[in-house]
Formats: sequence, C-alpha cells, structure tokens
Amino acid sequence: MKVEIWSDFMCPFCYIGKRRFESALEQFPHKDQVEVVYRSFELDPNASYKPDVSMDELLAAKYGMSIEQAKAANANVTQQAAGVGLTYHMDRVIPANSFDAHRLVYFADQHGKMKEMTERLFRAYFTDAENLEDRNLLADLAAEVGLSRELAAAALESDDFQSEVRTDEAAAANLGIRGVPFFVLGGKYAVSGAQPLEVFTDALDKAYREANPLVMVNEADSSDGMCADGSCDLPDSSK
Repeated sequence: MKVEIWSDFMCPFCYIGKRRFESALEQFPHKDQVEVVYRSFELDPNASYKPDVSMDELLAAKYGMSIEQAKAANANVTQQAAGVGLTYHMDRVIPANSFDAHRLVYFADQHGKMKEMTERLFRAYFTDAENLEDRNLLADLAAEVGLSRELAAAALESDDFQSEVRTDEAAAANLGIRGVPFFVLGGKYAVSGAQPLEVFTDALDKAYREANPLVMVNEADSSDGMCADGSCDLPDSSK
C-alpha cells in the first residue's frame, strides 16, 4: 500500500504531521507493507532568502497581526512540535525558497535516500535554522545522509529534477490540494493537516482493508462451528 505525503519544508505543521503519521505507522501491524513517498509542494513559489526578516515579522505581515500575536502563534507551534519530540527554533528560522530542497529529495530518491533526506531537510530548517536556499548547504546535507556531495552539488547546479517537482505540484492541483501536509493513502483515503495520531491510525486501517479485502474460502452463509449473537451452533447428537 502506498502513502503519498505532500509537504513543504517551510511548513511547520508538515514536520509535526510527519511525526504523528510516523508514530501511527510504527504501531500499524502491516507497516512492512506500506510504501511512503514524499511529494513536493511549495507554499510560496515566489519566496526568497530573507536573512534580515524574522518569522515573527513575516507572520505578522502576512496575516495582519501584531508582532506579539505572531510570537504567540509561533510559540504555540513550537509547543506542538515539542509534543512529538521535535525542537523548533522559530525565532531563528530563515525564510527561503524551497524549490531546490524539493529537487534534492528527488536526487536522494534516485539513490534510495528519500526518507533520510526529507527528515534531514526538515531538521535543518526548523531545528538548526539553516538557509535551505544555499546550494552548498544542501550538498553538505546530502553528504550527511550518505550521498555523494559532488553529485548532489552537480544536480543542484543543473536543471535536474525540476520536472519531478512540477509534476508533484500539478498532481496536487488536480487533487484539489490547497494546503499541506496532505496525505493520500492507497490512492483513495486522504488526511489533511497535522491530525492526531488516531486519525492516521484509522486512515491506515481503512486504506489497508480496502487494498486487502478478505476472501472467503467457504460459503458465506455457512454457520457450522460458529458462535454469534450470544449463542453457539451446538453439535447434532443424532448424527
């Protein structure tokens, strides 16, 4: 069963949602049969590196709130992140464009490291407060997860994996996805947002049952040797 996760590295709820889903998956009895694929989504394709603008200032300007309100909102997100074992430094996060980071995930996928690269990029942004628009940094992060720094740097300097990112974004648009994180399970069930663990658990159960229906090996109406509705079939002593 495939689970596709659309997310953006600039999205604080995407990292939180990722952790909650991973917790649900860890408890799922059929987890070894689940393939997780990360899909690209840019919350703001026109975003750019802003070293002198804090997330508090960016949030206040975007939503027309005061700096104090923005700080409170970021503190709330930080608290939610801590609840799933993540450390956020929202006061040091650097606004940037995420397109190259998404391209790097596809480079990593080519070498079997999509999961590791995705995790490292989220941590670089929210915990380490790194600039994800810096291609030298991105190449360093690739090396950290066991990839060739030289090949990663070359891919980032080329046009490689641009079409893959755009294909993901087009697929999101076709599905009507307007915000992230967004989870599609088994191509049929969807979860929007960083939902509680039990929501992901329920979605995994439903998607798995849909993909793996039970097949009866005897007549469906046969009740021999069965207990139901408070009573049991008793053996016929005359036989």
